[in-house]
Amino acid sequence: MTSSLSFRPIDAGWTLRAASGPVPDGFTDAAAAVPATVPGCVHTDLLTAGVIPDPFVDDNESALAWIGLVDWTYATTFSWTPDAADRTDLVFEGLDTVTTILLNGSEIGATANQHRSYRFDVRDALADGENELVVRFRSPVKYANEQSVALGVRQRPYPLPYDAIRKSACSFGWDWGIATYTSGIVKPVGLESWSVARLAQARVVATAEGDGGSITVDVELERAGDAASVPLTVSIAVNGPGLGDDALPGAFVAVEGDRARVRLDLDAVERWWPAGYGEQPLYIVDVRLHGEGADVLDATHRAVGFRDVRWDMTPDEAGTPFTLVVNDQPVFVKGVNWIPDDALTVRVTRDRVRRRFEQALDANLNLIRVWGGGLYESDDFYELADELGLLVWQDFLFACAAYAEEDPLRSEVEAEARENIVRLGHHTSLVLLTGNNENLWGYEDWGWKLRLDGKTWGAHYYYELFPALVAELAPHVPYAPGSPFSPGTGWDGTTQTGPHPNDEQHGSMHLWEQWNRRDWPTYREHKPRFVAEFGWQGPPAWSTLVRSVSDAPLTPESPGMIVHQKAIEGNTKLSNGLIPHFRMPEAMEDWHWAMQLNQALAVRTALEHFRSWAPHTQGAIVWQLNDCWPVTSWAAIDGDERPKPLYYGLKNAFAPRLATIQPRGGGLAAVLVNDTAEPWSGEFVARRVGFAGDELARLAVSVSLAPRETATVALPADVAVAADAASELVVAGVDDVRGFWFFAEPRDSVLGAAEVEVRTEPAADGTVVTLTATTLVRDLTLLVDKVDPDAVASDGLVTLLPGESTTLVVRHDGAGLAASVVSDPRVLRTANELVAS
Repeated sequence: MTSSLSFRPIDAGWTLRAASGPVPDGFTDAAAAVPATVPGCVHTDLLTAGVIPDPFVDDNESALAWIGLVDWTYATTFSWTPDAADRTDLVFEGLDTVTTILLNGSEIGATANQHRSYRFDVRDALADGENELVVRFRSPVKYANEQSVALGVRQRPYPLPYDAIRKSACSFGWDWGIATYTSGIVKPVGLESWSVARLAQARVVATAEGDGGSITVDVELERAGDAASVPLTVSIAVNGPGLGDDALPGAFVAVEGDRARVRLDLDAVERWWPAGYGEQPLYIVDVRLHGEGADVLDATHRAVGFRDVRWDMTPDEAGTPFTLVVNDQPVFVKGVNWIPDDALTVRVTRDRVRRRFEQALDANLNLIRVWGGGLYESDDFYELADELGLLVWQDFLFACAAYAEEDPLRSEVEAEARENIVRLGHHTSLVLLTGNNENLWGYEDWGWKLRLDGKTWGAHYYYELFPALVAELAPHVPYAPGSPFSPGTGWDGTTQTGPHPNDEQHGSMHLWEQWNRRDWPTYREHKPRFVAEFGWQGPPAWSTLVRSVSDAPLTPESPGMIVHQKAIEGNTKLSNGLIPHFRMPEAMEDWHWAMQLNQALAVRTALEHFRSWAPHTQGAIVWQLNDCWPVTSWAAIDGDERPKPLYYGLKNAFAPRLATIQPRGGGLAAVLVNDTAEPWSGEFVARRVGFAGDELARLAVSVSLAPRETATVALPADVAVAADAASELVVAGVDDVRGFWFFAEPRDSVLGAAEVEVRTEPAADGTVVTLTATTLVRDLTLLVDKVDPDAVASDGLVTLLPGESTTLVVRHDGAGLAASVVSDPRVLRTANELVAS
């Protein structure tokens, strides 16, 4: 398909220079103007030019803090020849953040929002021949401070006023994130030439209706100045599964004014399902704008899927559920929170996002929540989610702070919300838009009411503006005012009304007391309807750590380690959370393993508990999937893309079929969870055994679970009560799906040294490793990145009784790994060595 509209990128010949600010001595002379890549940012350009060190290494973050205090200038020249188009627009898809834009020395516009695009009619400003384009960036730190004073200082958890500027909040630093304060032309820029009219918006909605469905397209146009009366038509055509290779059903409609709505009905379509529930068929909808003589003036397309989605919040006897329903099928949400995958976000490619998503699917996840302190995620992100069946919950970009409702912020917020609702609304993977992260909760519990002293804090956005915009632009997309959020909570103009926003019996909740003040077994004290955030910290993979921190000696408190630990009292909380379960190791590698293991055990314990209460509890979203740099954090995948033991905790706890042992009614019960479309039946066996493998008591019964069913089997006292808590455990399950219950914490048990026989054989993509336990082995994990930084094991956190075996695959390049390499005690780690003296 061709159209008369054309786009010419301006991506060559760019330079970057420091215009003003605290530039270090010698920097200006050495880098008066460095080559710049567009799209790109200041940090990536300076790194490429070799004039700054890697900000992710050691304490280079503080050495480079001056970058955020400097005004920067991007400049290039390009040639242009007048053409027959009615309009030529200069289009910036993304600018980070505060700019003045000059074309041939004349100011054509200014921007102050990273989260939207900009378009300027520049036809009269262009010269025949050489043209100069200059983008001047203000210091984001200075601008934010100025705006904070102008708007009035408001509550936030960190020093710099990220709430006063429409820039990614975490670019100012977070309790897991590096502060970059970067600037840059972060998305494509170019000249768009067009005549008569162009498609300003094309909102495409696929609606499932019985065996068929419909496509509805709402179009808004921008016309050239003298083309107001030109008759125009819009056509749509769709192709996809079941429609035939040559079948392109279409529909046409005349444009009235600057708007048109086109609907196309389809007798039979295939439904789109989330991962774990079915396939993900997608249909391509072509939208064309026609002028006189049916000439195509502009065209676009969208990939859509047919499914219906709602969140069931019908009150019941226990409170208010928060149940995702797709195609009338309740879905237990197995989720993770998402932050920008690189603190220098311009480096996040489509392939990198695909790698994260493939890891997520391998860990049995079905939903990713895009957290409100980051970005409205990219088209690549959403297209891949549609393709792979990962559901997406997208926050509007407000996090942990009170936000002014006055201009100029107010107008920018509405502009960005409108643009991103339209941009994202057609994506089949998008199942929830949420007003903010933790602001409703913060207003109630974090002392804001007193300190705000009557100032606005964002209620207008969450309770009025955003729901109105979603209803106008994407009424098919569910909306919630915040996370956490209790259905029934509202705003009467002066007070939040209804249930507390973080009430565990109503809607979604965040659970942070365990990490901050309590121990992780206390997750079992909660029976929430839905958990949207909870988590536990652990250090990154060893090879990631030693690449980014060069301390000698390397210790938990050495200078670089502290730089790469952003949480308040983070190491204290790590220690306090470990000691009830394990002794505190002295050697650094043992400390590293202990903290990684404890992170995994904490989250695995919570997830098994939450799943055991389905359908009362209908989802858990772990904080967090990914990191944006090498850091001790809550992530399951570190900043160098390596899985931590927590990753295997997610994979095991979110398995399609789960057997877990839980406290119930003063005793123990085994809970079987069948999150598959097939029945599950077999012999359920529960055994109390000694650490030597000797069976002390047994229960065997037949069980049968329907698809998506949870069943509880009470364990009799002879199985559920230990004679010697320090040396016994319960093993229960069906076939190879089983769970464990230890009567004593590891440190209080007689767990001895792990004895494991290792056999290896080469495979096409790495090494097959067979592990046979001679003794009881708890949570065996292969830290194979110590052998090869790119090596990854297929599973971890494996518990084996004496005589049992398991087989893992270690994926890596090159020759197979020898058994002696895998069995190295630095590589083969278990809980045992954190207990045995």
